[in-house]
Amino acid sequence: MMQLLWVVVMGVLGAFWAEGEEALCRILGRPEFPMLSKEGDVTIGGAFTIHTEISEPPLSFTDTPPPLICSSMNLIDFHLAQTMIFAIEEINNSSSLLPNISIGYRIYDSCGSTLSSMRAVMALMNGQERTVGKTCSGQSAVHAIIGASDSSSTIVMSRSTGAFQIPVISHLATCACLSNRKEFPSFFRTIPSDFYQSRALAQLVKYFGWTWVGAVRSDNAYGNNGMATFMEAASLEGVCIEYSEAILWNNPREQIARVVEVISRASSKVVVAFLSQLEMAVLLEEALAQNLTGLQWVGSESWTAIDRLATRRSSAVLSGTLGFTISKSKIPGLREFLLRVGPAQDPNNTLLREFWETTFSCRFSPQQEKDSGPRQRQCSGSERLEEISNPFTDTSELRFSNNVYKAVYAVAHSIHDLLTCRYGEGQGGNRNCAHRDSIEPGQVLRYLRDVNFIMKSGERMYFDENGDPTAIYELVNWQRDQAGETVFVTVGNYNASLPKGDQFAMNGIQIVWAGNPLKRPRSVCSDSCLPGYRQAEIKGMPVCCFSYQIDYSIFFVDSAKCTQCSLEYWSNGDKSRCVPKVVEFLSFDETMGILLAAISLVGACLTILVSLIFFCFRETPITIAVVIAFQATMPGNTVPQCSIPLQRISVFSCTLLQVVICVLWLALAPSVPVKNTAHATEKVILECDVGSAIGFWAVLGYIGLLALLCFVLAFLARKLPDNFSEAKFITFSMLIFCAVWITFIPAYVSSPGKFTVAVEIFAILASSFGLLFCIFGPKCYIILLKPEKNTKKHIMGKSHVKSQ
Repeated sequence: MMQLLWVVVMGVLGAFWAEGEEALCRILGRPEFPMLSKEGDVTIGGAFTIHTEISEPPLSFTDTPPPLICSSMNLIDFHLAQTMIFAIEEINNSSSLLPNISIGYRIYDSCGSTLSSMRAVMALMNGQERTVGKTCSGQSAVHAIIGASDSSSTIVMSRSTGAFQIPVISHLATCACLSNRKEFPSFFRTIPSDFYQSRALAQLVKYFGWTWVGAVRSDNAYGNNGMATFMEAASLEGVCIEYSEAILWNNPREQIARVVEVISRASSKVVVAFLSQLEMAVLLEEALAQNLTGLQWVGSESWTAIDRLATRRSSAVLSGTLGFTISKSKIPGLREFLLRVGPAQDPNNTLLREFWETTFSCRFSPQQEKDSGPRQRQCSGSERLEEISNPFTDTSELRFSNNVYKAVYAVAHSIHDLLTCRYGEGQGGNRNCAHRDSIEPGQVLRYLRDVNFIMKSGERMYFDENGDPTAIYELVNWQRDQAGETVFVTVGNYNASLPKGDQFAMNGIQIVWAGNPLKRPRSVCSDSCLPGYRQAEIKGMPVCCFSYQIDYSIFFVDSAKCTQCSLEYWSNGDKSRCVPKVVEFLSFDETMGILLAAISLVGACLTILVSLIFFCFRETPITIAVVIAFQATMPGNTVPQCSIPLQRISVFSCTLLQVVICVLWLALAPSVPVKNTAHATEKVILECDVGSAIGFWAVLGYIGLLALLCFVLAFLARKLPDNFSEAKFITFSMLIFCAVWITFIPAYVSSPGKFTVAVEIFAILASSFGLLFCIFGPKCYIILLKPEKNTKKHIMGKSHVKSQ
């Protein structure tokens, strides 16, 4: 909707422009003469806040509006305006950049006001000064505009020039809204967007653990947009805002005082000030009046590195300030140029005379008796700027001055590329070259988008698709030198072109903090939870403010939600951290494991020993008693009960079926070791997952079937000779086997942890020893100790008597 409205407005302005803008001039008031100007083949316009106070006379709407009157000279922006002139003169004297082409300039005072900025941009576009004829022409007098010094004024200028394709390059307008190419198609800047600075500030306060901060902003596009982005980024970082106040430099003192009272009553110890230097100056004065001390200030780039704010008087409030600012630079020859500025250059220039009077606190015209204020001496014009130290002459840290310097060179390079028919990098096709007498602002705009060059300092200068430069900041800390003066010490940096984890970095230099210089202040709404407690939300309060609730089941990491230890960990005794759980399994190092392993080895040795005995005495009547029994014939029956091949086939078949079941189980659903964390909270149990319950119980069921078959065979062998009844021992061994495994099932299911494995091993050992001792023990006894009974006659004797 706003965009549509602006299109309509610009359409109206275009109609005025096409038909001769007498009506337009009536609306805005006629522009004044440029404060600084020079003719040239091409002209660059400038708009700076040379004065900071403006009188807005009432409008009667019946007479021509009177001119706006600006006062209170701003030496910082006058310094920037002279830096623009210096860069132009340097280019005019260059033999490689725009040779035989002279650059002129027209510099107007925006007075830090959107109304005055609108008048200035109309004058720059129209080219007419205040004349008797009261007419406005329709041709732009400039090919590009440098300015303004604040976002709100720049927005007004860019919206006005966009429809006429006049490029605007700002050195100080940081509002992220200006990166909108649809709304501001002709805007560029040499200072990074607040899109990056706001996120850098959020990372900064999070880095130092300040999760409860206050916020003060300029009540304009710069402050409102920058603070909105900061609050959004801070929320993602877990930082809460206790209060958010807005001020303007021309607000009544009562309103500024109310904001300072809010800051002083707040519980947060950190104040994020997204202010321009004008708003910060008036806020500082009120803070000094109310003795507002002991707070940690975090500032935006607009005021963090401004010398006139860093005085001994202000250090009571701002000592230890942290904030981002653009990188400082050096411009060779600038200081010498600035020291030559004065009314001697143009005695008729009222701005130069005002500058001289402001700098040396004197007057060129005699002071009248009726004039109020302190008496001032008369200026001689021979005063020396070399003896003065003020924001105009200071070239120790050229930050914003370098932005103006780069902006002028960017325009010059774009015009140079235009005149030399140089294509932009990555651009194809032809572009119409221009002659020095027919350069249009739209042509400069197209070449400005592709400008790419290296400054004398080695810095590469180019604009991205939104007209923004690479966002690189220095983190400065306000410290005192040995003389007690405040200096800006770089303690870190931020580079938005790097990956997120590497963008913000400290350089290791000691930071001086507010209040106690050696102790970093704490600014939290609620202290961290004690071990064993968790945060509990307080209704109506930000998430950074919470009460405490005890919770012993989890490990707390000082967040709004409790974090439970992973399954293999649990909290220690005081619930302060996660520690590994005890891992439980049946090992060879404990008594139970050693005992079971020893019994297993004994059983294996006994089995081998029995096998050797039977192998050595394999021809004696006692290994083969069962064979003889099954080969015997029943009375009156000539067919043997069971031949040797049939015995072997039956044993092989039964064993093969067992092997098939086991192979299928292991192939389709093999058993795997698992960590059981559900049975006990204090330990992890290593156990075997059978994989397939069907396979597991099929194996046990088949073993039970074989045991039942043994009972049947024992019953069939009940008529063996009584001297050595095999059936008796088989029956007894099967009783032991069945008793063990029937008991095993409930014990296996109910035994926890390593005892499950122990029960299984015990069942196997008990059944195995039962078979070994009950079936093979008596035979070994006869073979080794009673060899006289190991005869066919003795074994078959009783049956033989019965058959007799």
